[in-house]
Amino acid sequence: MKTKRLLVVDDALFMRKCIREIAEAAGWEIAGEAEDGEQALVMYQQINPDLVTLDIVMPKLDGVSTLKKLIQQDPRARVVMISAVNQKPKLIECIKAGAMDFIVKPFDKARLLEFFIKSLATDSQP
Repeated sequence: MKTKRLLVVDDALFMRKCIREIAEAAGWEIAGEAEDGEQALVMYQQINPDLVTLDIVMPKLDGVSTLKKLIQQDPRARVVMISAVNQKPKLIECIKAGAMDFIVKPFDKARLLEFFIKSLATDSQP
């Protein structure tokens, strides 16, 4: 099985490190890390990851705007929103914009690990 590649996008270094460790434990390769939406858009085109974890509250370009631009760039982009913002309207906006899931911080590490393992097992990319 081909190793899946992840782009981790979060303005907090601690959160990127935490997500990276969980993803690597599940067998993912960390293809890149970005600290804002503008970096994420450039990196996405360069590395073409299998999945993106995307924070909502970030400088320069927030996660919702980044999500919308990613989906415009690549309608098949697989994006999981990971944010401390636990508001139903934001969640609905992200899902409507194309996010495949929404995980609230502080997240349960076991749940995130399970998500990565399930995503690794399912190859929905053509």
